[in-house]
Amino acid sequence: MFDIKENLKKLPDTPGVYLHKDKLGQVIYVGKAISLRNRVRQYFQSSANHSAKVRAMVSHIAEFEYITCQTEMEALILECNLIKKYAPKYNVLLRDDKTYPYIKVTLSEDYPRIVKTRIIEKDGDKYFGPYSDAGAVNQMIDLLNRVYTLKRCSARSFPPGYRPCLNYHIAECRGVCTGQVSREEYRQYIDAAMEFLGGRQKKLLDYLTEKMMGYSEAMQFEEAAVYRDYIIAAKSIGEVQRVSLVSGKDLDMVLPVGTGNTQSVVLFTVRDGKLSGRETFSMQAEADDDYDSLIGEFIKQYYSQWAAVPSEILVPKPLKDAELIQEFLESQEEGRKVRIFMPQRGDKKALMDLALRDAGEMTKNLEDKLKAGEERNQALIEELAGVLGFRKESYRVESYDISNTNGVDTVGAMVVFRNLKPVRKDYRRFKIKTVTGPDDYGSLQEMLQRRFRRYLAGDPGFKTLPDVILMDGGQGQVTVAEKVLEELQISIPVLGMAKDDSHRTRALVNGRGDELPLAGRPLLFKYCGTIQEEVHRFAIDYHRSLHNRNTINSVLDNIKGIGPVKRNALLAHFQSVEDIKKASVEKLMEVPGISEQNARAVLEYFS
Repeated sequence: MFDIKENLKKLPDTPGVYLHKDKLGQVIYVGKAISLRNRVRQYFQSSANHSAKVRAMVSHIAEFEYITCQTEMEALILECNLIKKYAPKYNVLLRDDKTYPYIKVTLSEDYPRIVKTRIIEKDGDKYFGPYSDAGAVNQMIDLLNRVYTLKRCSARSFPPGYRPCLNYHIAECRGVCTGQVSREEYRQYIDAAMEFLGGRQKKLLDYLTEKMMGYSEAMQFEEAAVYRDYIIAAKSIGEVQRVSLVSGKDLDMVLPVGTGNTQSVVLFTVRDGKLSGRETFSMQAEADDDYDSLIGEFIKQYYSQWAAVPSEILVPKPLKDAELIQEFLESQEEGRKVRIFMPQRGDKKALMDLALRDAGEMTKNLEDKLKAGEERNQALIEELAGVLGFRKESYRVESYDISNTNGVDTVGAMVVFRNLKPVRKDYRRFKIKTVTGPDDYGSLQEMLQRRFRRYLAGDPGFKTLPDVILMDGGQGQVTVAEKVLEELQISIPVLGMAKDDSHRTRALVNGRGDELPLAGRPLLFKYCGTIQEEVHRFAIDYHRSLHNRNTINSVLDNIKGIGPVKRNALLAHFQSVEDIKKASVEKLMEVPGISEQNARAVLEYFS
């Protein structure tokens, strides 16, 4: 057993990183220290000066580890890497980084593409973002592909006889596969696109304007109108607000927004001396996390993972570890000089004042949303307490649904809500194994038995019981659930969400058939409808993916001469098996790797 007092005596008086762990061995906090001995001991001394968050963390520390470093900078780099690795519960974290989309320019390819991605890799490619608006990302990529007629396919090599795809024939690709475009010429268009993505819009706008005027002078007004629309889109995509600076520099401004547990960070980007963008990032932080923790952790995590580091980062107040973080960011790229500071006067001070006013409005809006959300949450708790006959400060609700096609590929879905919010990390999917044919009741029984038996077996993925189960259905589904729970000696209230003829939840039903109409209960009506739609969507998505995969495996793999590579090429080209069925021999032969013999085999199979 780990003896905290004895191990505190062994701590060295050197820089390093320490990891606090709970009784399950999970890392709950990572910190750096100039002196490991002094810093780690502070946690276990008098708690009078500790914040509520630190007191809560210390109560869960069962053991700690440490790693010594030569310098504080080494400790900071290691701390940053370990926070990314473990995402500890009590550290300030940039939340849900994989939900933010990026624009990726595949510079590792001879002829790069511009694509959307949510995963950052060290692969030699160039990433722009992250962006909070996925729709704007799609619009931006489409605009650049159309304006510069860039390559869209993922092919990297083009052997003799390679057939151009449809994009080339409709003039939406330069046809690099034909050998008519040199890498140097193509790279000019990629460089122009990257300038636009970097916030410099002038070259693209000049190019679009030149095209529009050329078509207009040639009296080709339809083509001119197309480029006019491109100009409008280009101006609107990256333009939140425009404020000019005399210096014309590139810089970022990082400000906190929100209060309490709704803290976020807003990032303003300035390119070519103009305020050209604003992105807001949610932070996993507590109410008592201070300014230095919030802003410092954001800068380290954001710029070390995602973004190119500008030469200047403006902050609204002096940052305690600014010099150390500057040194850390400079180490990311040789020759880079970075300055983090609070502007005191001039254009940058005026720009920061404008950003602070905007952040103040954002904070007010967040607080209003939080207040409204809390009021709805309390109203829902009152509604659920009245229905269930017992009151809790927070209700965990689980709902279940079955999906199949005429009894084939039957799957089950479980979704979880904590009061108003879905808890997506607790969603579970079940592939039904013991039931054949369209037997929804039997499938429900299997799913529920598997879910609650895994709870009884101590499976950590099913360790939390719900306060109430809402079945997607009526009395029959409720009866099945109650029977399973009774057999396993588990007591949980079960209600069914019965639908009307318009497939809207009209009432809650218990196992005896008693109904509670939802007319006149708008909040509960909407809540049940949301859960019902979510569990149905989750079940349908899983069923569709399973069904499509099985369909692909059972159909295309049965065709003589069509292996996995050619099967995938066909699907990538035609998007679906139905489109493959309708294709002619000539169309099938347009797919890379598909010979005339292959094409006729496909045609004959589906005939």
